[in-house]
Amino acid sequence: MTFQDLNLNTPLYNALDDLGFSSPTPIQEHAFNVVASGRDVIGIAQTGTGKTFAYMLPILKNLKFSKQENPRVLVLVPTRELVVQVVEEIEKLSKYINNRVLGVYGGTNINTQKQAVAQGLDILVATPGRLYDLAMSRVLQLKSIQKLVIDEVDIMLDLGFRHQLINIFDILPERRQSIMFSATMTQDVDLLIYDFFKNPERVSIAVSGTPLDNIKQNRYNVPNFYTKVNLLTALLQDEERFNKVLIFVAYKRMADRLFEQLDILFKEELCVIHSNKTQNYRLRSIEQFKEGHNRILIATDVMARGLDIDNVSHVINFDTPEYPENYMHRIGRTGRAERKGEALVFSTEKEQESITNIEHLMKMDIPVLELPDHIEISTELIEEERPQIKEHNNPTKRRDIDAPGPAFHEKIAKNKKENLGGSYKFKMAAKYKKPKTRGDKNYNKRNKKK
Repeated sequence: MTFQDLNLNTPLYNALDDLGFSSPTPIQEHAFNVVASGRDVIGIAQTGTGKTFAYMLPILKNLKFSKQENPRVLVLVPTRELVVQVVEEIEKLSKYINNRVLGVYGGTNINTQKQAVAQGLDILVATPGRLYDLAMSRVLQLKSIQKLVIDEVDIMLDLGFRHQLINIFDILPERRQSIMFSATMTQDVDLLIYDFFKNPERVSIAVSGTPLDNIKQNRYNVPNFYTKVNLLTALLQDEERFNKVLIFVAYKRMADRLFEQLDILFKEELCVIHSNKTQNYRLRSIEQFKEGHNRILIATDVMARGLDIDNVSHVINFDTPEYPENYMHRIGRTGRAERKGEALVFSTEKEQESITNIEHLMKMDIPVLELPDHIEISTELIEEERPQIKEHNNPTKRRDIDAPGPAFHEKIAKNKKENLGGSYKFKMAAKYKKPKTRGDKNYNKRNKKK
């Protein structure tokens, strides 16, 4: 099948020709008519199969020219980097179409974005937090939204965007088309679909969690952090094979720690991104990695979603992700656009349960490779790997988790008084023998005789 069979318009055909695309991927082929019909859609396909074009091609085909200021299409994504990437993809397809596209995300000046919104737009790509801030400021009006696209919804829920998503649903028009695309579907996502989608049609190219066949997977059993560093260093020295390497770690502190270890040897070949880095630093690091100025990029799981970087030779899981879905998104950064890729995962003894969960999700075993003989097995442990010493018989070491903290202090006497509410006046009347009403003089006379 070719794009000619999808009955697109001439501007889109010209844009696809410029990009060198002639045939749609399976998700693009199967989702086109469903999205174009106006029904709510749930799309499931492996990462790297062109999901952005799958929902944007039918939307752009039917998007008529308009001079109205408020946006008609809203695309929600979880990270700032994905906002930038989706805007770039839409602009590529819109090369011969007269429409206005804007991306907004946190970490930058909101006033600049308010000015851009006020100039008018047709398609808005946003992270949930910044979108809600703009909507609450009344600068952004969502009353004209006809199509809502949620990309990588499961990571949005993992990042704690659930309440913001619900708030956004509440201020969107009820009559709209809702579209959701992801590589994995979780129970939380199903609940969101049940609450806010109207009889959606599912377009499933692969069972949730199915890896791409063109990604070769292997794993190493490694005892600790420093042995992992020794193994990784040995692998990365083969520059011809490991020519563009994306290394994933669990959290920001680990990313910085690994960067310090590898920087000794690789220096200019190395860069790192995580949420504590400035937005300009993160975008610059991704751009340098894309263009080949840096051969090695260290990233956290937040960066695993949606990053479309060509020709990544290897994805290395420096640690085993706790959630199997995160593993699927990590390895999906290689083997994109039907190219071949390779994924490696390093696992300690404590991480074996996570490996089992990943293999259960994929319904396949990851082959285990033996550690090369020249790799030094380190005995040094980092803080997280050291055993926690519990002195059960030492009362001075025991900590009561319910005990008040160091800032706790007792209330002064006047603040300990009981709040008696409406019964207070009756208790005072009984105590001081005050008249029940101001004119009850006989009551006072009786009490004086007594």
